[in-house]
Amino acid sequence: MKKSILVLGAGRSSAVLIAYLAQACKEYQWRFTVGDFSLKAAMKMTEVLTEVSAIQFDIQNKTESSKAIRESDIVVSLLPAHLHHLVAELCLEFGKHLITASYVSDEMKAYHTKAQEKNLLFLNECGLDPGIDHMSAMQLIDRIKKEGGKIISFESFTGGLISPETDPSNPWRYKFTWNSRNVVMAGQSTAKYLENDEFKYIPYQQLFTRLTPVHVPGHGDYEGYANRDSLKYISAYGLDSVKTMLRGTLRNKGFCSAWNVLVQLGCCDDTFEMEHLGNMTHADFMRSFLPGSKNQSLKNLIDTQTGLRENSREIEMIEWVGLFSDEPIGLEKGTPAQVLEHILNKKWKLSPGDKDQIVMWHRFVFLTNGNQKEIQATLIATGDDAIRTAMAKTVGLPLGMAAKYLALGKIGSRGVVIPIAPEFYDPILKELATLGIELKERVI
Repeated sequence: MKKSILVLGAGRSSAVLIAYLAQACKEYQWRFTVGDFSLKAAMKMTEVLTEVSAIQFDIQNKTESSKAIRESDIVVSLLPAHLHHLVAELCLEFGKHLITASYVSDEMKAYHTKAQEKNLLFLNECGLDPGIDHMSAMQLIDRIKKEGGKIISFESFTGGLISPETDPSNPWRYKFTWNSRNVVMAGQSTAKYLENDEFKYIPYQQLFTRLTPVHVPGHGDYEGYANRDSLKYISAYGLDSVKTMLRGTLRNKGFCSAWNVLVQLGCCDDTFEMEHLGNMTHADFMRSFLPGSKNQSLKNLIDTQTGLRENSREIEMIEWVGLFSDEPIGLEKGTPAQVLEHILNKKWKLSPGDKDQIVMWHRFVFLTNGNQKEIQATLIATGDDAIRTAMAKTVGLPLGMAAKYLALGKIGSRGVVIPIAPEFYDPILKELATLGIELKERVI
């Protein structure tokens, strides 16, 4: 019987995934459908691909979404993470496999037993971070254990940045390459990790000041901040005796101290809507979080509030991104976080000629034959342009490969899982390497 794969979501970041699966489905003569809330978007993403169907898909429309999922064997969801559980419910109802790049939510975790009973795979965290980070870490962890080593420390940081030649005047060395809202909202839940056998917790107001320096030979110096809950991966990775376990996000040096100013002022708050937003400029937005009068310069007000000098690099970076300008915001309503995201998109949206860059860094410290050793592993991936970005490749390709191997009957796991077993990481990392996406190891 001919297999059928359904991809949900046809945003710009889906291009690489859709192109990969279109080729696989052509090779194996499978049916391939792309669905999006906007039929126009789905059609545009598939217009140059042969034998690919485009449909309008709204998960809130039960009749429409049920029909699309019922007619598929494997569903790959790029919908917002909070909608995945609705897709999962329909996949359970109609007996279909589900693959996402998102973290396993509590709602998704609750489907584990039912998915197993129905012989279904609900694979999550199969993108870049989480995804390639899990697979590359587990491949090396399993190898170290097989050789008799005992891991005592594991740290991992990944960042979606811009390539050195892109936007050279940009002091942040950053643009949005994935979901811009997630960037603005990053870190608002307390980060949890293990350091030297002590449990550590970082509340949001401290997150961007407690940093890990990372040096990548040939590429430069970066800084990492803790990401969500690292503790739950101790057991998942089989590292019950580890002394340090930290997963985080990587940024270029200087980013975090400037971003922290916006955090401390309250610009990332998403709990209330601002008043009279339609009449406000970028500068008015900033002033609304600062004491003092309009007669004082914004730089002086921030200096008074934060202790930063007016000529500090942080102030220069905030000015560069347009937050001091008299340009109208262009929104009628929104929370501070939504306003900040809207303003930043004016400067941080990728232009057609821009190239992004992924930097992933792992550090393993382990004991072998009584000696302590350290291995650092680094992945650098650069995008082709603003559509075939490094982010789109490193998120989309693992998803597509997992769907392909599942359709070929090469994946036996069932239930709600993440890709930490050899049946996932061996074939996916091997195929990624043929496309130039692989980690380079060096012994310290």
